[in-house]
Amino acid sequence: MEYLQVGLKIAYYRKLRGLTQEELAERIDRTPAFIGHVEAPNIKKAVSLDTLFAISSVLDVPAYKFLMFDD
Repeated sequence: MEYLQVGLKIAYYRKLRGLTQEELAERIDRTPAFIGHVEAPNIKKAVSLDTLFAISSVLDVPAYKFLMFDD
């Protein structure tokens, strides 16, 4: 469930910043398919802390916000 919430938050902030999956992927040196898998609600894809910090930097969102889970 936590992977799903992280992915949904990444998708939310990415869209809020007006970025496509391709643009985010390029900025963090990953493939668009990787971003798609992270954001997909039916795929459980782990993200390393290094990748999470890179996404956080690109989206200008503190990394901890991606790890605040709803009960």
